[in-house]
Amino acid sequence: MGARNTFNSYGWVARAFHWLVALGVIGMFALGLWMRGLDYYDPWYQPAPDLHISIGFVLLGFMVCRLLWKSINPKPVHIGTNAIENTLASMAHFGLYALLLALMISGYLYATAEGRPTDIFGVVQIPALPGVKSLKGTIGWVHEYLAYAVIGLASLHALAALKHHFVDKDETLSRMVRGTDETSI
Repeated sequence: MGARNTFNSYGWVARAFHWLVALGVIGMFALGLWMRGLDYYDPWYQPAPDLHISIGFVLLGFMVCRLLWKSINPKPVHIGTNAIENTLASMAHFGLYALLLALMISGYLYATAEGRPTDIFGVVQIPALPGVKSLKGTIGWVHEYLAYAVIGLASLHALAALKHHFVDKDETLSRMVRGTDETSI
């Protein structure tokens, strides 16, 4: 099984990006919910947001790489002939990419709203954009609701994949889990 996509299946690189981002987003959502319950005296009060921010920037890097990889690979064709379902799938995929990028950008803006750069795992410093301090509350609200939107749309995406697997009994889910044995182009 090849690294590149074919018109019938996803290569291992696309599948790895898919599952790394999916697991990362779910983990980040759980971490974000958990952080909201921390009080000032909790030992995780400062390290948890730092971890959330660092992982968020790593996920942003994965998303950029994923989009670049997607741009140089063929897109596997939709399985099935239902035009409405295929259109909805395309819209959902576009929506997930757009929401994820908006979520990550709002996270960056929120993390640097005070005008200070932020450290990524203590290795790299990301500079702040000037002039967003007055918007910190709004940016936080936008970030939170984008996170709920991503989880909601990702849940519909997962349910659609399960419907394809268990109801339609087609290879839609299988080709994102294990690919196929065909030779990639």
